[in-house]
Amino acid sequence: MRLGSGTFAACCIVIEVLGVALFLRGFFPTPVRSSSRTEHQAEPPAEPSAGASSNWTKLPPPLFRKVVIMLIDALRDDFVFGSKGVKFMPYTTYLVEKGSSHSFVAEAKPPTVTMPRIKALVTGSLPGFIDVIRNLNSPALLEDNVVTQAKASGKRIIFYGDETWMKLFPNHFVEYDGTTSFFVSDYTEVDDNVTRHLDRVLRRGDWEVLILHYLGLDHIGHISGPSSPLIGRKLSEMDSVLRKIHTSLLSEEREALLPSLLVLCSDHGMSETGSHGASSMEEVNTPLILISSAFERKPGDTRRPQRVQQTDLAATLAIGLGLPIPKTSVGGLLLPVVERKPMREQLRFLHLNAVQLSKLLKENVPSYQKEPGFQQFKMSEKLHGNWIRLYLEENNSEVLSNLGIKVRRQYLDALRTLGLSLSRQVAQYDIYSMVVGAIAVLEVLTLLLLSVPQALSHKAELEVTLSSPVFSLLFYLVSLILWALHVTVCTSAEGSCYLCSLSWPAAGAVMMLISALLCVVLSALTKAVVSRQLLSKNPAHSNPRWSELDLLIFVGTVGHVLSLGASSFIEEEHQTWYFLVNTLCLALCHETYRNCFLGDDCEPQHCLHVGEGFDGAAPTLQDKNAGWDMPQLGGVTKRPSSLGTLRGSEKWMVLASPWLVLACCRLLRSLNQTGVQWAHRPDLGHWLTSSDHKTELSVLAALSLATTFALVQRRCSLTSKLALALGLLGVYCYRAAIGNVLFPWQQDNKDVSKGVTEARLVHAFVLGILFLGTKDLLKSQAVTAGFTAKTVGSWEVHSGLVLLAALLFRPHNLPVLVFSLLIQTMMTKFIWKPLRHGAAEVTVMHYWFGQAFFYFQGNSNNIATVDISAGFVGLDTYMEIPAMFLMAFATYTGPVLWASHLVTFLSSETSSSSALSRACFCYALICSFPVSAYILLVTSLRYHLFIWSVFSPKLLYEGMHLLVTAALCVFFTAMDQTNTDS
Repeated sequence: MRLGSGTFAACCIVIEVLGVALFLRGFFPTPVRSSSRTEHQAEPPAEPSAGASSNWTKLPPPLFRKVVIMLIDALRDDFVFGSKGVKFMPYTTYLVEKGSSHSFVAEAKPPTVTMPRIKALVTGSLPGFIDVIRNLNSPALLEDNVVTQAKASGKRIIFYGDETWMKLFPNHFVEYDGTTSFFVSDYTEVDDNVTRHLDRVLRRGDWEVLILHYLGLDHIGHISGPSSPLIGRKLSEMDSVLRKIHTSLLSEEREALLPSLLVLCSDHGMSETGSHGASSMEEVNTPLILISSAFERKPGDTRRPQRVQQTDLAATLAIGLGLPIPKTSVGGLLLPVVERKPMREQLRFLHLNAVQLSKLLKENVPSYQKEPGFQQFKMSEKLHGNWIRLYLEENNSEVLSNLGIKVRRQYLDALRTLGLSLSRQVAQYDIYSMVVGAIAVLEVLTLLLLSVPQALSHKAELEVTLSSPVFSLLFYLVSLILWALHVTVCTSAEGSCYLCSLSWPAAGAVMMLISALLCVVLSALTKAVVSRQLLSKNPAHSNPRWSELDLLIFVGTVGHVLSLGASSFIEEEHQTWYFLVNTLCLALCHETYRNCFLGDDCEPQHCLHVGEGFDGAAPTLQDKNAGWDMPQLGGVTKRPSSLGTLRGSEKWMVLASPWLVLACCRLLRSLNQTGVQWAHRPDLGHWLTSSDHKTELSVLAALSLATTFALVQRRCSLTSKLALALGLLGVYCYRAAIGNVLFPWQQDNKDVSKGVTEARLVHAFVLGILFLGTKDLLKSQAVTAGFTAKTVGSWEVHSGLVLLAALLFRPHNLPVLVFSLLIQTMMTKFIWKPLRHGAAEVTVMHYWFGQAFFYFQGNSNNIATVDISAGFVGLDTYMEIPAMFLMAFATYTGPVLWASHLVTFLSSETSSSSALSRACFCYALICSFPVSAYILLVTSLRYHLFIWSVFSPKLLYEGMHLLVTAALCVFFTAMDQTNTDS
C-alpha cells in the first residue's frame, strides 16, 4: 500500500499520541483509594482491650462547638511568620507568639494549584499529579471528606469565596456565595464579596461550620508578584478580618459549653514571580494556625511553628468535629490539639486514626503485613489494650502514666510510618502500561527514521507492506506471543494495572497495534538493508555531501534531546532554544556572506527549491537513486542562488537580515524572564504590567496591533482585511473593558467589565476570516486559477490564527506576536527565497523558531506559567471544550503560528506538489524524536528526587505538544491534498 509522506506521518503521529497517552496513564496512576463506600460503618472500632471489657465503643464527642476555616489563597508561610507578618499582620503575630494558638508550617505537595490542594485539606489524601488538568473544571468530589461527613451528621455549613468549593461540594452548604478565581485583575471586589457577609453571619447561631476562601492575595501575586506594595495592604486587610472573626467567637464562648476553633490556612504558597504550581519552597510552605481558647498557654510558653503535612488537617478537623476520619486520608492527628485531654481520650483519638490508616494500607498494599507501619500499629494496639486493662482496674500509679506516654509515642510513630507508606503509593507506577506505551512510541520513531529516504525522495511516497504472506505470518506469531505475555502479566500482577482492567477486545486491539507496528518496522528495516547493499555495488553512485546547515540542524536536534537528561537543563530549556536560534542566525549569516562575496561555487547544494525564481522548476533527483539515498535535509542538485540577481537595497537587506533577526530575539529575551534561576529578576513585562505604567502599556498595545495589521493584511482579500482591522480594534476594546489598557479619552477605567461582548465579537471575526480562507481553499480545487485562490486562502487561515493570538495574548506580550510576524517576513523575503533552502531545512527552521517563541511568550516547563485565564476569554460560564482549546492555543501560539506560516510559505512559494508532504514528515519526525527520548529518560529516572517537580511537568508539556503536532500534521495533510488537487 502506497501512502504519501504527509499522510504516513500524520498516521504515525496519531498512533504515537495513543502510545504517549497509555504511558502517561501508567506514569500518573490514580492515588490510593478506599474500596468501601463513602458512608462509614455504623459502629467505629472499639477501644483495644486485654481481657477486660471497654465501655468506649462509639465516636468521641466533638471538641469544638463551631469551626471557622479561613483559607487565604497563595498565603506563604513567611507572610505570617516572617517580617511581613510582624509588619502587616500584628494581631495574627500576637496570637502566634503569645495567644491561645498552635502554629504549623504545612507542606503542600505538588502540583500546587487550588483544586488538588482543597482536596488534600478536606480528604487528607494526596491527589494525583494529573489533577492539575481537572483544576479548570472541578467535578463533584466523591471521595470521603470532612465536608461530606459534617453534612451527613446534620451540621450546617456556610461557605463564601472561591466557587471551586461549590463545584466540589454541590448541595452541601445551607448558604453560599461564590466568586470566580480566573479574573485575576480583580483583587478587591473578589474579597469584599466574602467579607460583606461576616457581620450578619457571625451574629447568628444557626451554623456549625463556616468556610471562607479569600482570592485577592493570589490575584495580586499573579499580577505583580510577592514584592508588590499591594501585598502588604492585602495582608493587613486579612489580619483585620481574622481579628473580627476571633473576637466574635470569643464573645460567644462566654455562654457556650464548648470552645470554638478558628483555622487560618492556605492551599498553596507563591513563587518569587507570583505564580504557583511547582514545588519551590515558597510554593509548598503554607501557614496553618489553629486558634481556640482551649489552647491557652502559660506565661513564658513559647511555641515555635512545627512542620507538618497539609493532609494532617483533615484528620484533625474530623476529631475536632466528632466525625469519622475520611477513609482515604493519609494524614495524622495533630497531637497539640488534644494534648490537654485526659490520656485515655488522647489514646482513643490516636487509635481511631491508626485503625483508619491500617485499613487503607490493607486495601492498597497486598503485602501490608510486612509493612513496618502496620507492625508498629499492632504493637501499639497491644500496649494500648494493656493500658486499658490497668486503667479499668483503677490503677493510678506511675506505671500507668509512664505506660500511657509510651503507648502515645508508639502510636505517633506508627501514624508517621503508615502515612509514609501510603504516600509512597502515589509513586507506584503502572510499569506494564508504561512499557507498552513506550514500545508503541519507539516503534513509531523507528518507522519514521527508516522511512526518511523514501519520504524525502522525489515522489514523497512510501510503500507500506501490510498484506504479504510473510507479514501475515509474522503478525499472527507476534500477536500470539504478546497475548501470552498479557495474560501472564495480568494474572500475576499484584497491584492495579490499567491495561489489565481493559476489556478483552480493547486489550486485543492494543496488542494487534503493537504487533502490526513491529511487523511494519521489520519490513522497512529489511528493505533498507537490501537497498543499501544494492547501492553499495553501484560504483557510479556516491552519497551526497551534507551541508554545514544540515550538520547544524542534526547536531542541534541531538544536543537538545541529550540536554533533557539533566533537571537544570529542563528548568532552563529556553536557554537551549535561544542558543540554537542564535546559532542558526549566525549560520545563515555565514551562508549569505559566502554566496554574496565568494560566488556560487561555494554554494551549498539543494534539490528542493522554494522561493523566487523556481516556479516550474522540478526536482532533479533521479527516481532510481532517490529511494534510498542517505537522508539529508538539503539535496544534491547544484543550483545557483538568486543573490546575484539582487541589487542595491535588496542585497543589503539580505546581508542584514540575520543580524536583524538576532536583534529581535535579543529584545524578546528581555520582555519575559522565564525558567527558574532568573525568573525572579525584573523584566520589561513586569514593568509594563505595573499599575504605574498603564499609559505606556496602552500605547505599546495599540502600536503592536497596528503593526500586526500592516504585516498581515498585504495578502488578504478585501473582506478579510476589513474583518482583520475590526477584529484588532475589538482586541484593544476587550483589553480596555477588563482594565488592562486605557482608551485615549478615558484615563481611568472605573467601569471594568469582563469584556465578554467585545471578546465574542473578535471570536466572530476570527471565525469569519477562517471561513473565507477555507472557502478559497475549496474553491482552488474547482477553478482554473486555483493557485492564486489557494495562496490567498492559506494566508487568510494564517491571518485568522494571528487575530486569535492577538486576542488571547496579554497586552505586554503583543510585541512577541509582532516580532514573530516580522521575523517570518524577513526570513521569507531575504533568506529562504534568495538562498533557496530545501523544504526540509525550512521546516526545521520553522520548528526551531516556533519552540523559541514558545519561551519568548513567557512559558516554561513549569505548570505555573500556563495562562489559565486565556481559556475564559469571551466566556461567561465554563465550557470545557472551548476553554481547553483556547488555553492550549494560547500556550502553544508560537509553534502553531510558525507551523501555519510554514504551510502558507510552501503552498504559495513552490509549484512542487510534494513540498507540503515532505514538510509534514519532517515536522512529525523532529517532534517525535524528543518525545520518544524523554519517555525513555523519565522511565529510567522515575525515582529521581525531582521526578514530580521537574520531570513530570515537562512530560505533560511534551504530551500536549505531541497532541498539538498531531493536529498540525492533519492540517498539513489536508493542505497537501488541496495543493495536489489544484
